[in-house]
Amino acid sequence: MQHYDMIINGQNCAGDSSLEVINPATGTAFASVARSSEKQVNEAVAAARVAFKPWSQQSSAARKQLCQQLAQAMEDNMAELMQLVTLESGKPLQGLNGIGSGMEVGGAIAWTRYTAELELPVDVVQDDDKTRIEVHRKPLGVVASITPWNWPLMIAIWHVIPALRVGNTVVIKPSEFTPVATTRLVQLANEILPAGVLNIVNGEGDVGAALTSHPDVNKIVFTGSTATGKRIMATASASLKRVTLELGGNDAGIVLPDANISAIVPKLFAACFHNNGQTCAALKRLYVHESQYEDVCQQLAQLAKTVKVGSGLEDGVELGPIQNAKQLAVVQELADSARSDGGRFLAGGEPLAGGGYFFAPTIVADLSDGSRLVDEEPFGPILPVIKYSDVDEVIARANQNDRGLGGSIWSSDIDKATGLAQQLECGTVWVNEHGAIQPNAPFGGIKQSGMGVEFGLYGLEEYTSIQTVKVPKR
Repeated sequence: MQHYDMIINGQNCAGDSSLEVINPATGTAFASVARSSEKQVNEAVAAARVAFKPWSQQSSAARKQLCQQLAQAMEDNMAELMQLVTLESGKPLQGLNGIGSGMEVGGAIAWTRYTAELELPVDVVQDDDKTRIEVHRKPLGVVASITPWNWPLMIAIWHVIPALRVGNTVVIKPSEFTPVATTRLVQLANEILPAGVLNIVNGEGDVGAALTSHPDVNKIVFTGSTATGKRIMATASASLKRVTLELGGNDAGIVLPDANISAIVPKLFAACFHNNGQTCAALKRLYVHESQYEDVCQQLAQLAKTVKVGSGLEDGVELGPIQNAKQLAVVQELADSARSDGGRFLAGGEPLAGGGYFFAPTIVADLSDGSRLVDEEPFGPILPVIKYSDVDEVIARANQNDRGLGGSIWSSDIDKATGLAQQLECGTVWVNEHGAIQPNAPFGGIKQSGMGVEFGLYGLEEYTSIQTVKVPKR
């Protein structure tokens, strides 16, 4: 079984104990990582603190070049990284509509290359015969990155690359469920970057708490559950650390009565079930007009019954397992609750036989707002399809949820759909698609789905502070 040490100040560091990493397709361990102590967390932050000054003083061009070298290193090791992502997360190598570990690693490379080329130029807000006023963007210092288990490598890149690009140093703690691909990424990075610029510690919640509460950490970037995000925000308030929080979502999709059902149902299914529904911005509540409700339900159920589920290493597999046993129990609990609420199960509804954490892709009809499966985020392969009759009413129903990450409108009338989309209370809204993100478009949530944004120039600015420089001319 392969073992991975943590990396602090450019050196491999063993832990006092190790943490086994489970392959969710089998339920058995395939690797282990060194478990970090509080002392080692302190050492990692200290190394990042020492490295910050020389790294931040490097030229923008030099940091850009090193980020591009890291992108090339990932490309050169793409097959290995794909294998590790599949083994620890369960997602197939290719996956439903090509959304699998190949897409994750390829996306991480593309995001790195794009972000490396971004610049935050000096903004001259006044330049007259009396005064010149410039606004400069300055790096913050040490960034603590806490990443989740659903897209372990891609989200690590979303956190790390913009932080490094503008001159910060980083200590990252990946999820204890999926630390291997991220550790391998940090190994590759430390063959390129100066020592201490990027460090990794591994462990469970106590390690994350030691990192996020550390007085020498200047910013926390976290992707994960709303409950954990609230705890991190409370911790950060003690020293007014900057935070970017991308938290849970319960995205609503609304199908208007004029929608071309045969054209959109495959897109709806993919938006709900890619990565087995384990995506913050997956479509999780589908509202369909009563005139097309049964047709949509039956077509979705047919796709759920025919999609290929299995180990992500097998050819042709579209959906893998749920990533961990705890999340499998959440999905089962919500399915049981939906039955109690009178839900009509058109496909799935039960775990699949055999080893691993597999749950059959599930379509549930005849629920409404107030049912747990509608109101809560399942984060798994189960979708409630909800009937509505009035468009204005369904917009209001969609907005009643306390999450506000993403949403979508599906219609043959693009102008009408665009107008309605802007009425949805969420950070990102799509027309005739859902969950499509790209490195130049900001992404983030409102309400209890978080604060701050990632990606593009807007996301890059989150890793800086503003310094205004006013120079009199006489």
